[in-house]
Amino acid sequence: MTSRTRRLAVLCASFGLLALAGCAKNKGELVVDDSVGVTALRSPCPLVAIPEMTGDITLFSAPGRTDSGAVDVVASITNLRSTCNDATNGDKLASDATFDVLARRTDTRGARHVDIPYFSVVMRGGTQVLAKRIGTIGIDFADGQERASAQGRAGASVDRAEATLPREIRATLTRKRKAGDADAATDPLAQPEVKAALAKASFELLVGFQLTNDQLAYNATR
Repeated sequence: MTSRTRRLAVLCASFGLLALAGCAKNKGELVVDDSVGVTALRSPCPLVAIPEMTGDITLFSAPGRTDSGAVDVVASITNLRSTCNDATNGDKLASDATFDVLARRTDTRGARHVDIPYFSVVMRGGTQVLAKRIGTIGIDFADGQERASAQGRAGASVDRAEATLPREIRATLTRKRKAGDADAATDPLAQPEVKAALAKASFELLVGFQLTNDQLAYNATR
């Protein structure tokens, strides 16, 4: 692992494991520049993700059974996308997400409607829940149809000021460091005040199925 890769891994870790896939790819996120150190192009918009083990749900035909012969309906969340009004001037950042639910049933006889609950959670710093909403996705199977799909939506609204890194923290992150300087080998992201500021200004919009304890346990053992 190169020095640049190590610094990039630290950057991603600063935003929590759920944000790993979105780190250092597009404008508006934190990226690393070898000639500078850390370049802050971070967007204040909430990151959008599906928490681990909540993107799939399995419904069974009989209470207490979890074997393959009792599988009734299987569904998964995919194509999670988001838009945010970060380019506009306003006190609030509105982030809207859409996603698809793909479902498959075992018994294809007759038309059938299935309601599947899902949640959307706004989190701060990876630990603080600011808001949670429960919704329902309706899946309609036609007679003889094995697969069906539907689209869901979720949203988050956060204060722009709260989601923006303080000026002094941005200056610490972007200050050019030259070889031989006293702090040249010091990673600014390791500084407690920087880590705290990144966590405080980081928001996430998390979307997943509203699972029961049994359903969550089943997903954990799949």
